[in-house]
Amino acid sequence: MHDKYITVTQLTKYIKYKIDNDPHLNEVFLKGEISNFKAHSRGHYYFTLKDEEARINAIMFSSSTKNLKFIPQDGMKVLVTGKISVFEANGGYQIYVNDMLEDGVGNLYIAYEQLKKKLEQEGLFDQRYKKPIPKIPRRVGVVTASTGAAIKDIISTIKRRWPLVEILLFPSLVQGENAAPDIVKQIKRSEDYDIDTLIVGRGGGSIEDLWPFNEEIVARAIFECKIPVISAVGHEIDFTIADFVADLRAPTPTAAAELAVPAIPDIKNYINQLQIRLTKTMQNKIDYNKKHLTEITNRYIFTNPISIYQTKEMLFDSLIERLKYATTSLVSKKEKKYIELKNSYIFKTPYQLIDKKANKYLQLVSKLETLSPLETIKRGYTMTKKDDKVITSKKDLKKKDKIEITFQDGNIEAEVL
Repeated sequence: MHDKYITVTQLTKYIKYKIDNDPHLNEVFLKGEISNFKAHSRGHYYFTLKDEEARINAIMFSSSTKNLKFIPQDGMKVLVTGKISVFEANGGYQIYVNDMLEDGVGNLYIAYEQLKKKLEQEGLFDQRYKKPIPKIPRRVGVVTASTGAAIKDIISTIKRRWPLVEILLFPSLVQGENAAPDIVKQIKRSEDYDIDTLIVGRGGGSIEDLWPFNEEIVARAIFECKIPVISAVGHEIDFTIADFVADLRAPTPTAAAELAVPAIPDIKNYINQLQIRLTKTMQNKIDYNKKHLTEITNRYIFTNPISIYQTKEMLFDSLIERLKYATTSLVSKKEKKYIELKNSYIFKTPYQLIDKKANKYLQLVSKLETLSPLETIKRGYTMTKKDDKVITSKKDLKKKDKIEITFQDGNIEAEVL
């Protein structure tokens, strides 16, 4: 029977599990009034957020409180973002706050988020569009107010780090209704000058003071600028739309100046490192060539060059001897052949040989004439043909056959009876 009962801990864990896995409670936007505010020594904030009819406990850990630009107080109306969960020790649900804004800037925050989302979808924040910042610029432009701490910090930092660079100021309004168009104007004006890097920014201030750098026209002007742009708006915790579209974001104007130019000690150190690397590389090359040269000079051809000459000379002598032998042998064979020909019968009695050959020829001709059919016919004989074939027997003929009979003085045609 007792199996159907669960403990308070089990129930609390189940409720916490349900709430933690509810997507609608993982990111909650609340507005209300702060009460019972307490700042812990470790940096955490504990408070209650309430309205006219309800209240909820809230906690904001130090990892989030350090990004706030104001100190919360009792009675302050705020906008918070966070997640709902259960604190198991007391079984109460509460909101864990990630971000907090004063309620008076709520509309600006909404406009900021909407523009940020729009430009991000268009690709203006993509890394592929970011231009590299020159490492050693000759001329740096600055779009900011002509007075104030920002321009002073930028100039002093640049002159201290890299006094060789030229600084061009493009003075602009940096807050107020007319600031955004003026910033755009000065950015476009800077493109008429031979500038390597452009710093756009201002010193710290409230969200309203920094708002011109959240305007769409400023963001697009920075994105379309042909010069690499470093944004330097406010303090490290301040993020504006200009920071997202710029080629590089600096947390402060001073940091922007440090990113824009190198430091002389760093360049000296870099040159020294190059010199060390070059010296080491050259020494390694020299050592390698020395070793290679030693290996070459220790080879047999260099240590005993006369032996190579002697070997070749012996080979040359051998070839000469072989050539002499071959020449002598060939000449001897030709001389022997010549003597044999000279002593032969044809050279001793050439006319007798010719007469002998002529007589033999005449005898052959006389024999051929004796055997010739024409000579036989001249002696009173005839030659009979049938169908161009010579008839040698009467058995080859029959009655009515057409034959051709050749006499000494001509041919006649006849028929066998």
